[in-house]
Amino acid sequence: MSIEQPEASGPARPDAAPAGGLRASDADRDQVATVLSTAFAEGRLTREEHDDRLNQAMAAKTFAELVPLTQDLVYTGSPAAIVDQPQDQSRRIDTTGATSEPERMLAVFGGNSRQGRWRVRKHIQAYALFGGQDLDMREAIFESPVVEISGFWCFGGMDIKVPEGVEVRDQTMGIFGGSEVKHLGEPEPGAPVLVLKGVCLFGGVSVKGTAKSKRKWH
Repeated sequence: MSIEQPEASGPARPDAAPAGGLRASDADRDQVATVLSTAFAEGRLTREEHDDRLNQAMAAKTFAELVPLTQDLVYTGSPAAIVDQPQDQSRRIDTTGATSEPERMLAVFGGNSRQGRWRVRKHIQAYALFGGQDLDMREAIFESPVVEISGFWCFGGMDIKVPEGVEVRDQTMGIFGGSEVKHLGEPEPGAPVLVLKGVCLFGGVSVKGTAKSKRKWH
């Protein structure tokens, strides 16, 4: 006599999502950015290729979007693989323990400043009204290869000092105000990238490097 096996009860388990469809984290995108910067430093990517892939990495939502960006640069094809950077630049970037929470700076009829060995978060939100903000990044540790400062400066401003080799992308808007970027010299491969966004209303943002020659006025 045969005994029929009882049918399995309970809801069916859904199939696991393919690895490429997993959502990418900020740390994953930062690791890809590190690989791209190293490849540029070694001459395996042009400036245009580096910038294009970096923009794609920052906008990527899944691993499937990250993998092609480094597949021809690392042996394993993994976006998490990191190649050593030049020592003088790699010491400036440390994504260990980095947070996605932005640092918020508020200066109203007053001021605030950062200097010394402080950690520069990936995002900084700044607001100054009849106040000033002073960020000295020359000895700072960057928590991301690309740092974005977005702000609103009204009858106030922000002064930023950056280390040698840092690239600055000024995307601010000036209304009876403006921004000044000078003494940066040439960007160095593997160095952090600083992106400035926001509005200067009767106020301004000043970025100064350590080079002797001026780079540009905006």
